Amino acid sequence: MWLDAIRRRYEGALEWLTVILMAALAIEVTIGVIFRTAGYSLVWYDEFAAILLAWLTFYGSALASVKRAHIGCPEVMAMLPPKIKFAFRLLAEVLTIGFFLLMGWMGYQVLGVLDTDYLITMPSIPVSWVQSVVPISAVLIVAAELITLPKVLTNSLACPAITGGASH
Repeated sequence: MWLDAIRRRYEGALEWLTVILMAALAIEVTIGVIFRTAGYSLVWYDEFAAILLAWLTFYGSALASVKRAHIGCPEVMAMLPPKIKFAFRLLAEVLTIGFFLLMGWMGYQVLGVLDTDYLITMPSIPVSWVQSVVPISAVLIVAAELITLPKVLTNSLACPAITGGASH
C-alpha cells in the first residue's frame, strides 16, 4: 500500500533525525565533561545540552507517534467489541490530533513573542529558533497520526474482543 511506503520513509527520516540528535548530545556532553575535568568549563555547554535534549524529546515523540509506540492501554482495548474499540480509537485520534494542532498553533504564536530574545551563552542564536521545535514537532506528530490513522482504524474493526482472564 502506498501509505505504508510513505510511513516507512517518514519513520526512517525521523529515525535519522533522532540518531543525529542523540549523537550530537553524546558528543557535546563528552566534550563538556572533558573540558570541565581539564579545568576549562565551556560557557555554552549546559545551555546547548538542554536544547539538544529538548529537541531529542520533541522529535523523538514524533518518531514514537509514527511507530505507534506511545503509552496506551492495549489490554483494555483488546477486550472491547470492535465497534466500541473503533469509536474509542477514533475519539483518541481526534483528541490527539486536536491537541497537537493546538500545541503547534500556540507554539507558533510564542515564536513571535520570543523574536527579540537571544540565548544567554550563545547570543547570536535567537530563542525563537530554539523554540521552533514546538510547532515543528507538533506538525510532525499530526502528520504521523494521519499517516497511521487508516491502518489503526482498520485494525480496530478487524480484531475481535478478547474475553476471559489470564490462564496460568
